[in-house]
Amino acid sequence: MSSPANAVARHAHENFARYPSLADRVVLITGGATGIGASFVEHFAAQGARVAFFDIDATAGEALADELGDSRHKPLFARVDLTDIAALRAAIADVKAALGPIEALVNNAANDKRHTLAEVTPEFFDAGIAVNVRHQLFAAQAVAEDMKAAGRGSIINLGSISWMLKNADYPVYVMSKSAVQGLTRGLAKDLGQYGIRVNSLVPGWVMTDKQRRLWLTDEGREAIKRGQCIDAELLPEDLARMALFLAADDSRMITSQDIVVDGGWA
Repeated sequence: MSSPANAVARHAHENFARYPSLADRVVLITGGATGIGASFVEHFAAQGARVAFFDIDATAGEALADELGDSRHKPLFARVDLTDIAALRAAIADVKAALGPIEALVNNAANDKRHTLAEVTPEFFDAGIAVNVRHQLFAAQAVAEDMKAAGRGSIINLGSISWMLKNADYPVYVMSKSAVQGLTRGLAKDLGQYGIRVNSLVPGWVMTDKQRRLWLTDEGREAIKRGQCIDAELLPEDLARMALFLAADDSRMITSQDIVVDGGWA
């Protein structure tokens, strides 16, 4: 029997668009256990997609998969350190074996840990690039053959408006997120001939539990109020609903684009 919380969630989904092309489609989401990623998992599952998701947080990932167990297809969770490319490739192979060819990839995982320029060591730099952008390329590489065979596919790379706003206090993160949009454009040209679309989904400051706990201050709230055109909190589900559209066949001629969802800040 489904829980009252799940019933409320399903009712909320009913107020928004449904995409028949996503039903039974295999969708892979990285960093899907918490925050924006968890919302991606929930929303794709609500569309009837066959969802697999990776995260290093096994406790949260397993709990989310169990919570969504009464979906049309229970999401498949695997604990994966995305900075370990061999492990990432092996996990993607496991998803294909379990669910079938992957036709949508949401490259979501990242870490916006605050740091100063003086604190950056070569090791810190390499770790930041690995978690914020490197895995996006290798995940795309690993699913590309499935998409080529299908003659269609959607790769969604999560960017950030942080570099557009010239944000301080995390230079490696800002650098890596700007690189995401370069990666998107290069892949879009390489893969477009096979019917594969590649776009960047670019969030503003999304109010996840982590952001509220670690970074949101009264000064930050004032910055949001001054910067955004829409005076409302940007929520994970606002990103998830755009990801659904970009993964669905409805957006079949949209590629090499930066889709900014930020309340009009950038």
